[in-house]
Amino acid sequence: MNFTTSVTSWKSDPAISNRPPMRIALVHDWLTGMRGGEKVLEQLCKLCPEAPLWTLIYLRGTVSDTIAAHSIHTSLLQRMPLSATKYRSYLPLFPVFAEMHKACDVDLVISTSHAVAKSMVKRRGANRPYHVCYIHTPMRYAWDLFDEYFGPERVGWLASRLFFAPLVKMLRFYDRKTVDRVDVFLANSSYVAERVRRLYGREAEVLPPPVDTERFKTAVREPEDWYLVVSALVPYKRVDHAIRGCSRMGLRLKIVGRGPELADLKKLAAKLNADVEFIGFASDEELVDYYRHAKGLLFPGVEDFGIVPVEAIACGCPVIALAVGGVLDSMTEETALLYNQPTVEGLMQAIQQFEAHENTFSESTLRQRAELFSEANFLSRFELTLMRVQRQLSAAAHEVVMPPRAVAVADSALPSSKPAA
Repeated sequence: MNFTTSVTSWKSDPAISNRPPMRIALVHDWLTGMRGGEKVLEQLCKLCPEAPLWTLIYLRGTVSDTIAAHSIHTSLLQRMPLSATKYRSYLPLFPVFAEMHKACDVDLVISTSHAVAKSMVKRRGANRPYHVCYIHTPMRYAWDLFDEYFGPERVGWLASRLFFAPLVKMLRFYDRKTVDRVDVFLANSSYVAERVRRLYGREAEVLPPPVDTERFKTAVREPEDWYLVVSALVPYKRVDHAIRGCSRMGLRLKIVGRGPELADLKKLAAKLNADVEFIGFASDEELVDYYRHAKGLLFPGVEDFGIVPVEAIACGCPVIALAVGGVLDSMTEETALLYNQPTVEGLMQAIQQFEAHENTFSESTLRQRAELFSEANFLSRFELTLMRVQRQLSAAAHEVVMPPRAVAVADSALPSSKPAA
């Protein structure tokens, strides 16, 4: 199998144009759908079209053709019972699967990580690859969001304290122990860069993820009298805040997305007699229509970056968002109404303020802001990072200290500047 790939734009650099192409491998946690992390991976696959891809598990038909076209290497998890539908249940074994399945025999590894992908690199021996990790977040369920995933209210006191607490302690140890396998961290937001610094003791450059702004450029805004949520239906997204807030204010709400909280959220909406429409999955074309017609996007959760608000403003749709997390990198007072209190009441107050100043948002300003996060800008900045890495590797290859005897031989072989006797 050929593990060599090259990127044409790198070779345009005169300093490295005469070097052989770097052997590159991509690493991703798991391939089970096309969410924000997979959108980043998709761009890296375009950048490195021949690079093999290492992952814990791959479910065919769940990712784009761009990703699926790569040579995909899966771990033992792929062959475990019920892993296609219950792969998250193997969480305690993720470090084991990662240690048994490391990218190797390459010059450069590019990982996109929110779990164990940053660990899936062979770093011992003479041929250790250089490793650039694009980190979406340190393991969120092991650090800041333990209660949201494994707290007593989620799994019961006994399971939370006697099973999940020791398990997460082990995951934290492993997560920190493998930090030195990364040479360069790229964080998707200032929020994540701060967490990398706090939890890992490492600095991270900030590179926002790519957003497909092109598909919104021809969309014409025709706002109607309802609000929109676009989100995976999981606890930390706080979709229940949007349901409760809109119910109390007598506002219509449409929710695009699926997830394990769907049944509970539907029960909540029915109990409150809320005017809520659960859309479920929406295609890219359908999603553009929802952004076009929504009065505003509600974003009550805390995201590491948050691609959805950028998509909304790319379509000219203003945002009402909690002022925490990656949204502070993407949104400004000209594109969103930001609120500080992470409660239903805080969201309601923000909606009231928004409705009083709705006409102050400029559609052209929103769209211009979104262009800063385009796919083209992401690729351009990532290429600059990789060109810098290639220069470093090229320089390091020439900084070989020769043994004394070899130096003497090499020196004696040089033409003498003295005239012949």
